Amino acid sequence: VQGVAFSPTQPKEQIDHIRGWAQKAKIMTVDSDAPGSERLLYIGTDNVAAGRECGRLVKEAMPDGGKIMVFVGIKDQLNAVERFAGLKEELEGSNVEVIDLRTDQISEEIARRNAQDTLVKYPDIAGMVGLWSYNAPQILAAVKDAGKLDQVKIVGFDEDPTTLKAIAAGEIYATVCQQPYEFGYQSIKMLHRLVVKGEKVEDMKDVPESRQIMIPTITVKKDEALSYLYKCNAWKAEMK
Repeated sequence: VQGVAFSPTQPKEQIDHIRGWAQKAKIMTVDSDAPGSERLLYIGTDNVAAGRECGRLVKEAMPDGGKIMVFVGIKDQLNAVERFAGLKEELEGSNVEVIDLRTDQISEEIARRNAQDTLVKYPDIAGMVGLWSYNAPQILAAVKDAGKLDQVKIVGFDEDPTTLKAIAAGEIYATVCQQPYEFGYQSIKMLHRLVVKGEKVEDMKDVPESRQIMIPTITVKKDEALSYLYKCNAWKAEMK
């Protein structure tokens, strides 16, 4: 194997392994980065910028402000840390108050229970934000069960079909979508340049000094939700 593009799930713990692999092949990280690991490139989302975009959507959805709760799978995973930091940065000085960040250890059942508990503990909650793809659907289920769709604004991440359909129905305000299709597409193009053409990263004029190629996010609101869902379905059909 001469080139590998992969997404490290535990970057800090995998650094030594990646350094070893880098002695034998061209190594790139995708979606999740591993700084200091001697990987050649990272292709993925600027998660701080994505968090800021999420914050802008929250302010749009809640022009009068109010209290919000934020949800994510693992608190100290790099993309979660960066998204939450960007969100708080964007909301700083606004009339939106972040109560806390609740985690679920990547359990949809716990994610729904966290949302349910929040609605009970904070009856005046005005907004709920999910930083990982499954969070918004679980928030939505809890809000529906509590009969508070007209009271609680929801903003999510990624293109879960339930999220997109709920946006089209006006039940979720919006979502910040990454472009995983582009992650894969651009990764293969770059591996071709590195392995087949023999190009060196330091000589590539289109690669930033940081060696991080950021794929911009897409904001999906009510008018675009169904068309984006159809596009996602078309990509999935191609894979079959």
